[in-house]
Amino acid sequence: MNEITIEAGRGERQYWRDLWRYRELFYFLAWRDILVRYKQTVIGIAWAVIRPMLTMLVLSFIFGKLAKMDSGGVPYPILVFCGMLPWQFFATAFSESGNSLVSNAGMISKVYFPRLVVPVSSVITSFVDFLISAVLLALMMVYYGYVPGPGIFFLPLFIALAFATAFGAGLWISALMVRYRDFRYIVPFVVQFGLYISPVGFNSNVVPPEWRMLYAMNPMVGVIDGFRWAILGDSRMHWPEFWMSSTLVALIIVSGIYYFRRTERTFADVI
Repeated sequence: MNEITIEAGRGERQYWRDLWRYRELFYFLAWRDILVRYKQTVIGIAWAVIRPMLTMLVLSFIFGKLAKMDSGGVPYPILVFCGMLPWQFFATAFSESGNSLVSNAGMISKVYFPRLVVPVSSVITSFVDFLISAVLLALMMVYYGYVPGPGIFFLPLFIALAFATAFGAGLWISALMVRYRDFRYIVPFVVQFGLYISPVGFNSNVVPPEWRMLYAMNPMVGVIDGFRWAILGDSRMHWPEFWMSSTLVALIIVSGIYYFRRTERTFADVI
């Protein structure tokens, strides 16, 4: 009688096929995380609006009122919120992905399924918050009477780029967190630091030309600039820097999948 051993991380063809077979697990984990996140909260899912709204008010005051940075003729709250949308999505997905494997340790150590499902479900959960915040941006644009230009038709492309950035970074941090628990202290620092080195509270046009390529090595620069170009119709989109950031996103995804798959077979042992 032949014995068949099912082991995570073996059999590439079967593994990628299993991702489709376990597709319902994506929805289940994402829905569970949404319920847990807002369970027993007084205002529930409204926190998905309050967090970016408060951050937008603070950044608008610091960069718009105190620093008096140029908004390019766009109401400063809209400029900031267009940057907050992709950034908040990335920051939430990055943080949630980091803890995703550790928080599901019991399931990972007992049941076989493609472990990629876990961090990806965290990204999907964060995307729900993104969609809720996008409604608030639409209401703000109605309030200020700001109509987006034809670039809005390219917005799905930049949304996909934001999703890809969150996905690639999430794979890295989730795999690293299993082996090195110190990263749970590093992640909040990275998120906080990244907020100020990304063009969330200011326009990338304020960056001197000689520093822009170095500045674009932050992959969120291309994502945020793309959002603003699509929504606000900013004709001064810096395309070389955008392609630099997009290339880095692709490298993060490829390397993230490679590292995740390489370490995946040890998750059950060390988690």
